[in-house]
Amino acid sequence: MSIIELYTEEEVKFREEVREWVHKNIEPIADQVEKTDRYPREVFHELGKRGYIGSLFPPEYGGTGKGLVYDTIIGEELGKVCASIDMSRNGHILSNIPLIRFGSHELNSKYLRSMARGEKIGALCITEKNVGSDAAGMETTAKKDGNFYNINGEKRFITNGSQADYLTVFAITDPSVHAHIGMSTFIVEADTPGVEVIEDFELMGMRGCRNSHLKFTNVKVPKENLVGKENHGFIQLMDELDTERIVVTAACLGTAERALEIAAGYSAERVQFGKPIKNFEGVNFKIADMAVKIHASRLMLLRTARMIDRGIRVSKESAMTKLYLSEAAFEVSNMALQILGGIGYTKKYPLERFVRDLRIAMIGAGSSEIMRFLIQREVYKELLEKS
Repeated sequence: MSIIELYTEEEVKFREEVREWVHKNIEPIADQVEKTDRYPREVFHELGKRGYIGSLFPPEYGGTGKGLVYDTIIGEELGKVCASIDMSRNGHILSNIPLIRFGSHELNSKYLRSMARGEKIGALCITEKNVGSDAAGMETTAKKDGNFYNINGEKRFITNGSQADYLTVFAITDPSVHAHIGMSTFIVEADTPGVEVIEDFELMGMRGCRNSHLKFTNVKVPKENLVGKENHGFIQLMDELDTERIVVTAACLGTAERALEIAAGYSAERVQFGKPIKNFEGVNFKIADMAVKIHASRLMLLRTARMIDRGIRVSKESAMTKLYLSEAAFEVSNMALQILGGIGYTKKYPLERFVRDLRIAMIGAGSSEIMRFLIQREVYKELLEKS
């Protein structure tokens, strides 16, 4: 089955357009971003102009409204060249999901247009020192004081944190009840007094991306910047996560595809014992396994993205896709490096970067362990409902 059979004619043409643009504009700077760890802020403006940020943004707020399948196409093509740029793009897009789905017209008019055009950068602030997979244990608070909320707390591992203009912050507004019914969401302008960047973490991979530790000390946020209703933040968070798990894995698929291309090409040219190494089962069986993992990953990613575009609940499917694709992509890149051997471990090829970049995919947006927990929970729930 070719890729053309899986996508509409319009989607195939869009992919060709994105691929050409990425080749001309992102590929030439990918090595520089990796070597210098430079945050390529200017790329956001170009992505915005092309509509490569706005697939999930409604047209009335500057987006294209094309949907998640189109966004995965963008992510996949970026992932073939520079996954860190897509990680930054994803952090920006995902910070807007609560606004897009729950924000008032006034709030969306104020913030979404500049975000869709890439003129302003966003960051999604969920994770804390003592809060990762257990989002309900959130410690950041937002106490109402007249026409404002005072936000206090810390967030860390925040993609785009130090670079963002706007922060989407989840905080506890009613500490007397469980976080499920006492959490709210706010848009915080990053230059508000009391917002402090503690540090940018030095990462194993994804160089060029900024991952930050932020502190909020008596940050006064206008009550109008509450997203949706007070104490409805946990609902918004759960809604965002299903989409996030698909958005962040698209680049993994692209990276894995590129790894396979490199490994297959190298194995056809590299000669040992008088013949190309592709003739040895120790190599060509790896190529077969890599191709199977990539094919399965695409089917899962595309199906789940289409379900989300149709408004179907996908808690199980998004967790399954995130789990399988993140682990498969890492395994594919690792096998590709093994096929190249010593030269694969050098920086003459991007495979060592692929391995480092992909490692975060099994941690961020929900670890593999948490994905397995969510999947088994949904499986048992379905079985009990049938019995």
